[in-house]
Amino acid sequence: MINSLFLINPSGEMFLEKHWKSVVSRSVCDYFLEAKEKALEPEDVPPVIHTPHHYLISIYRDKLFFLSVIQTEVPPLFVIEFLHRVAEMIQDYFGECSETVVKDHMVMVYELLEEMLDNGFPLATESNVLKEMIRPPTILRSVVNTLTGTSNVGDTLLTGQLSTIPWRRAGVRYTNNEAYFDVVEEIDGSYTYDNGTKLLVWDIGKLNPQKLPNLRGSLSLQAGAPKPEENPSLNIDLKIQQLAISGLKVNRLDMFGEKYKPFKGVKYITKAGKFQVRT
Repeated sequence: MINSLFLINPSGEMFLEKHWKSVVSRSVCDYFLEAKEKALEPEDVPPVIHTPHHYLISIYRDKLFFLSVIQTEVPPLFVIEFLHRVAEMIQDYFGECSETVVKDHMVMVYELLEEMLDNGFPLATESNVLKEMIRPPTILRSVVNTLTGTSNVGDTLLTGQLSTIPWRRAGVRYTNNEAYFDVVEEIDGSYTYDNGTKLLVWDIGKLNPQKLPNLRGSLSLQAGAPKPEENPSLNIDLKIQQLAISGLKVNRLDMFGEKYKPFKGVKYITKAGKFQVRT
């Protein structure tokens, strides 16, 4: 199924490669890098690229490219879903999915990838199962492993795979019953200082620009990157916790079919979609 996986940063550098079958030369990624150079935006790179001997299937997530190499024809969405699972696994284990995090935890990432695929076929992709096999990193565990020479590989039999609910371990009992809901708003916006016009678009209508919180930040160029044009357009990535910028609120939540009275909580998140500032 999946022969190899490459992680590539926006500048085209491959900083991780994993092979489950035979080793594939890095030169196979040249077809992908050519398509990347032709694309105006990273999201515009074709997710499926056919080469003379391989299929290249990729996703762009968290400013990283996850590129898989396939030797036989397979359903592309199947591979794309697995690549998203890899990104979510890195996010779940280390708090964020970035090039720095992957490089800092390279050994554990390789251990996890080894468990997620078996001879190229997905095996364990659920977080609760993986955490029974590969313990998540902690400062104390890292120190102990360094001093004793032990690893993060678990020493108990798995129970998560015995559950009828894939994301929940078998036999779990909770003293408190809780239900949490996330309200996530994604904003597409464009700002220009040329004629003073401002436009903000939300999926259910326009927003008043005055309601936007004041955001401050700095811009730094990657080493070796060319000097930008005099008035560049900046793509902004932002996430604001505990805020629904539209003013949307959940006032009431009813649950039916349960005898107990659960605790109900709501979390609001506002994040950027295609949010651009034109200088």
